[in-house]
Amino acid sequence: MEELVVIGNGMVGHRLVEALRDRDTGHQWHITVVGEEPRTAYDRVALSSYFDGASAQDLSLGDLTGPGVDIHVNERATGIDRTARTVTTASGRTLGYDRLVLATGSTPFVPPIPGHDRDGCHVYRTIEDLDAITASAQGATTGVVIGGGLLGLEAANALRLLGVNAHVVELAPHLMPAQIDEGAGALLKNLVDELGVTVHTGTATTAIEDTPHGGGHRLVLSNGTHLDADLVVFSVGIRPRDDLARAGGLDVGERGGVSIDDTCTTSDPRIHAIGEAAAHRGTVYGLIAPGNAMAEVVADRLLGGDATFTGADTSTKLKLLGVDVASFGDAHGRTEGALDVVVNDAAAGRYAKLVLSDDATTLLGGILVGDATAYATLRPMVGSPLPGDPLALITPEGGAALGADALPDSAQICSCNAVTKGALCEAIHNEGATDVPALKACTKAGTSCGSCVPMLKQILTQQGIEQSKALCEHFPQSRAELVEIVRATNTATFSALIAAHGTGTGCDICKPAVASILASLGGGHILEGEAATLQDTNDRYLANMQRNGTYSVVPRIPGGEITPDKLIVIGEVARDFHLYTKITGGQRIDLFGARLEQLPAIWSRLVNAGFESGHAYGKALRTVKSCVGTTWCRYGVQDSVGLAIRLEERYRGLRSPHKLKSAVSGCARECAEARSKDFGIIATDQGWNLYVGGNGGFTPRHAELLASDLDEDTLIRYIDRFLMFYIRTADRLQRTAPWIEALDGGLDHLRDVVVNDSLGIAHELEAAMTDHVAAYADEWAAVLADPDKLARFVSFTNAPDTPDPTISFTTTREQPTPDTPLNLGMPTHRSKEAAR
Repeated sequence: MEELVVIGNGMVGHRLVEALRDRDTGHQWHITVVGEEPRTAYDRVALSSYFDGASAQDLSLGDLTGPGVDIHVNERATGIDRTARTVTTASGRTLGYDRLVLATGSTPFVPPIPGHDRDGCHVYRTIEDLDAITASAQGATTGVVIGGGLLGLEAANALRLLGVNAHVVELAPHLMPAQIDEGAGALLKNLVDELGVTVHTGTATTAIEDTPHGGGHRLVLSNGTHLDADLVVFSVGIRPRDDLARAGGLDVGERGGVSIDDTCTTSDPRIHAIGEAAAHRGTVYGLIAPGNAMAEVVADRLLGGDATFTGADTSTKLKLLGVDVASFGDAHGRTEGALDVVVNDAAAGRYAKLVLSDDATTLLGGILVGDATAYATLRPMVGSPLPGDPLALITPEGGAALGADALPDSAQICSCNAVTKGALCEAIHNEGATDVPALKACTKAGTSCGSCVPMLKQILTQQGIEQSKALCEHFPQSRAELVEIVRATNTATFSALIAAHGTGTGCDICKPAVASILASLGGGHILEGEAATLQDTNDRYLANMQRNGTYSVVPRIPGGEITPDKLIVIGEVARDFHLYTKITGGQRIDLFGARLEQLPAIWSRLVNAGFESGHAYGKALRTVKSCVGTTWCRYGVQDSVGLAIRLEERYRGLRSPHKLKSAVSGCARECAEARSKDFGIIATDQGWNLYVGGNGGFTPRHAELLASDLDEDTLIRYIDRFLMFYIRTADRLQRTAPWIEALDGGLDHLRDVVVNDSLGIAHELEAAMTDHVAAYADEWAAVLADPDKLARFVSFTNAPDTPDPTISFTTTREQPTPDTPLNLGMPTHRSKEAAR
């Protein structure tokens, strides 16, 4: 048995060992891995999830130690003797090798500016680095990330999740200069700014000094300004770990990295290099996909194969601070004669660019920011003839319509693992891979960044494989099927449902989905007993959590009609609790900035004045907007306010797969914008027209006419049927517009069900709505009347009357606004010690 030593136990080294172990059926190699970190390999791509609740164990790629594989952690290799073919380590260990692989990765580059080595200055590379940043963030209010590349933005998000006000300083004129262009960078900056991270581009840090008052850092910037911060994170690039290679006399690249040929072999035929430590044709790749490809080549070569590495796809798709960013192929248009096709919709938060050949027939690359749904289809088309009008491919409708059938078998679907469409089709037909997990197991597609998973589903469908409609891994049924099970069995709890019809203990997909089903079928108060543990954060506290950890309070104001006395109460509550007030586009008054322990007191004041919950926090009816109709308007032909109030009071508290919005316009002038709502009503001389399936968002849709010239009672019957049919048959988190599109027969089928009662269920749907109306109770009032439910509303379990000290405000336009953007998902029901 020959000896293989691998120096480096990162993701690429792990991939090599895994590939070689699985293929070495003849036990040709004994593998020894030397890794200097105190744990085995972990997913560095997902490192930022460590701040979002993932543990080191969650990130682990698994320990490959076993027969034929020895792994030494917390051990640093210190030298290579190429003549004796040995590796020495810091502990004095000497390891002999027949072949050696350098998978040493890279180190973060820290620019040698004065003050770069001060306490409280960090890099963002390992779990230990993240632990150090977390420690520095305790009690900190402001942090600065130096570097606006993809890792810099991840670091900024990490500070944000730690409750620290984040700034990003980038030397280039725009963010992520290596991946995206100036137009995309400008939009990304706007989107990041909106999330509470302040971006400074075209600016260098020239020194880090003491602040005048001490106790922090002052960053001196090249534009003559400065930033004061409690901690600093450097994220300005990486440098290959090639020190062992240099000391051992191996050839290195002009810009660093161990020089390798197409077989990933160095200038010593017994030594290979892979990943970020390697320089292939002078290029050091800082992405996981090229590293994995190199690992596969070396595994093949060690077993006598002839695989080669000739370059790699550097396409990337990421979600940075909740913003989709993708680039692929020749994104910057460096090919001679390249042409650009650009859609820059700043108002919608969307930028898309395709780079084409000089004759506009071949796709060379592209950039997507804000909406990257087309990435999975466009990236595999690089180098292929365009299937149609390039502009149509990057519009929301065109991108969504383009599918897997437009791709040739040679198209690479998974760039991380170099898996083509043809390989996936072969796995489906020859290896029986009939679902996404099976495709992952057979081909490794979708196992790294995961951006190709939607395309895997498309390919399965294209190949005639019916896709599972399972709600999640714990329930094989669809949401609609679970609705019918709950109705038929009168199941009242999640635990009973999963015990009888599911497996395991549930997850963050099925728990809130089942909670919504139970609530929509009359399951009682959402904080009653077991149901309380199933809810999303907003439902759990009957209020919307805001970015600084406070909550908004939104009382219901049906139709936007309010008496002076009630208006005065809202003003008094806002004044007494020092809340920010805003009149919304839905004709309500929102009160922002309430601490958790203040909510019951605020509700009590509002409930006593006749208000109730406006359900702004729930997947439920939000508002029924209205114009003033015939009451005041000289153009009005029907009483839009009266109908809006009747509808809102009828459907208030109705839980559904997604939020519901409505509006009533008193004439065809459409002042209430009814056709942008899930169900909208427009007055006519003969009655009311009912429109369904409208919504705003990234892909706004106008509602379509379902029925016309209805009297009021018939209108309400049709709305009852429409809403209950939607609640019972829609998928989880599916708005009414895509639900109607997904129906077999679309709007015509819906019209047959609602108007013509083609399924014979109209009476049942109406009865279900009647039951809802009869059972409605205000959720705020129910909490106020129940001491057990009230006990939930404290910031600190061991100090109920203590306000959260991490929440602070500033004054903007004479109103309180958040001083520090905190983690949207931070724990709110915790101990006082935890907050410290």
